[in-house]
Amino acid sequence: MGPRLPQSKTPTLTLTPSHAHFAIAKTLSPIARYISDSFRRHRRWCPELTSDLLRLRRVSPELVSEVLKVESDPNIASKFFAWAGKQKGFRHNFASYNAFAYCLNRLNRFRSADQVVELMNLQGKRPTEKQFEILIRMHSDKGRGIRVWYVYQKMRKFGVKARVFLYNRVMDALVKTGHLDLAMSVYGDFRADGLVEESMTFMILVKGLCREGRVDEVFELLVRMRGLGFKPDVFAYTAMIRVLVSVGDLEGCLRVWEEMVGRDRVEPDAMAYTTLVTALCRGGEVERGFGLFREMKGRGFLIDRAVYGALVEGFVAGGNVGSACDVLRDLMASGYRADLSIYNSLIQGLCIANQIDKAWKLFHVTVRDGLNPDFNTVNPILLFYADRRLMDEFSKMLEHTQKLGLPVIDYISKFFLSFIEKGNGGKKALQVFEDLKPKGYASVVIYNILIESLHTVGEVKEALSLFEEMKGSDFKPDSSTYSNVILCFVQNGDIKEACSCYNTMTERSWVPSVSAYRSLVGGLSKIGEIDAALMLVRNCLSNVESGPMEFKYSLTIIHACKSGDSEKVIEVLNEMVEQECPPGDLSYSAVISGMCNYGTIEEARKVFESMRRRSFLSEADVIVYDEFLVEHMKKKTAGLILSGLKFFGLESKLRSKGSTLLPA
Repeated sequence: MGPRLPQSKTPTLTLTPSHAHFAIAKTLSPIARYISDSFRRHRRWCPELTSDLLRLRRVSPELVSEVLKVESDPNIASKFFAWAGKQKGFRHNFASYNAFAYCLNRLNRFRSADQVVELMNLQGKRPTEKQFEILIRMHSDKGRGIRVWYVYQKMRKFGVKARVFLYNRVMDALVKTGHLDLAMSVYGDFRADGLVEESMTFMILVKGLCREGRVDEVFELLVRMRGLGFKPDVFAYTAMIRVLVSVGDLEGCLRVWEEMVGRDRVEPDAMAYTTLVTALCRGGEVERGFGLFREMKGRGFLIDRAVYGALVEGFVAGGNVGSACDVLRDLMASGYRADLSIYNSLIQGLCIANQIDKAWKLFHVTVRDGLNPDFNTVNPILLFYADRRLMDEFSKMLEHTQKLGLPVIDYISKFFLSFIEKGNGGKKALQVFEDLKPKGYASVVIYNILIESLHTVGEVKEALSLFEEMKGSDFKPDSSTYSNVILCFVQNGDIKEACSCYNTMTERSWVPSVSAYRSLVGGLSKIGEIDAALMLVRNCLSNVESGPMEFKYSLTIIHACKSGDSEKVIEVLNEMVEQECPPGDLSYSAVISGMCNYGTIEEARKVFESMRRRSFLSEADVIVYDEFLVEHMKKKTAGLILSGLKFFGLESKLRSKGSTLLPA
């Protein structure tokens, strides 16, 4: 056989706007194509375009509809629609009005589309239910519930009587967009109009009421439903239970279940059982769920594996590992193969019950069955060994995990997070790490987790010791490390070192965490470094998406100080209190900075005195802030004097006369 020629690939053509226009134009009539080409050529409404249109002998509503269906410029479409209406002998019909509304909605001018019905009325064409149906369908398809309500209200004002179908559409759109009260208001109008509900009407409202947890009103609707000869079937009840499950209303689920099997004597199907059993197990009602599971088995239903998994999780969460193992045996006896999530739940339960040997065996079963263990499989065993300081077994588990090709270092990082969450932070986690380090189980992420944990429990010296260790190792500190260390230095009272870490981060174009910014700003404010603190506030707000509320208010306080009126500043501080953001060191530093720049010392003291009278500041706090105020004013005054000397060229003269007061 000869060499194979490479198969030529069919080139994929990307349609340009011109190609797209011509593709659409092929579907138009010759006159509509002429108008569309003219729109495209002129690109705006102008005398030349009007001249092209005047060449046409007559324009029909059908032609207007055809052009509007393909027009892509809302301004030209609106001008063309108005121009056509002014032509001699022309009157828009329902089709052209509808096409205009569709065109505006398609071009995202849906608010303008809502005004088409008023335009119809002004031009002597009374809008019918169809026009409102079009608008309601447009908004409901896009999830614009409030616009649906707006159009519905407009329909009522026009005196248009809607059919049951349209009422259902309005209520469904309002329920789906979370406006249940409005939907119930529409239902009130529905009944006032003397209309009779369909089963769909009831189901729309029932689902909305279930989602809001208003179960009593659900039962009232069911009574009315039965009175009209409608009986909810198993699918309707299952839908109700699913909605209640989605909002976590287990009691509501059980009440609906009792209504189904007790009042209406509807036989539950496999889906109904599965929905409720799963919800009960995950909601801490595993015994009730297990009772329904046995009932389900007694009726011969095919039980989904998800039900077994939910039962296992429920029993493990309740500390009943024996029952969870029984469910596993039942699962296998039914011909199913357990999935990894079931094994993970059982391994976790066995470790909690101190049955580590069985957990190990189950771990080997997952490997034997080719289920590829994940972190949730390994972690319970690691936690068991670490809690009991069985570090040799811990290392063996890691070696076994490594042989399976799993990311060991990543798993260790996650292990430390879960170990600390269980209340083993600080020195206990550090001891585990010290045992793992000689075996090469270390990373920057692990160092960061431990430094943060040590800081949280107040072990600042150990956290800083780890930081120094990192700097001398192959694991170089990253932005998270420095953010954590800033917190440690500030807590230790070493603001200078914290500022040094911040400067290192800015040199490397790293952005500190919000907590680091907040800590460093607080530390600088406490020692009276007001300008530095406010500079950090501005840097933070320019670098992060959502900065602390107190940072934002500090700039508002400075802006209020520009009036020089203490009352304006006190108003801002009162607003902070109302917003549950009580003023702190930064807020009072902002008062000092603002009043020194734009006001007076007396006005700043009025602010502090007002806050003291309301018990936001103590006498000692007022004394400290007054010292900061005087000192800051001295700095500002000295700075102004120095600037004046430089401006008038007197600085060199003073130096020549031996002045030593000026800075070098």
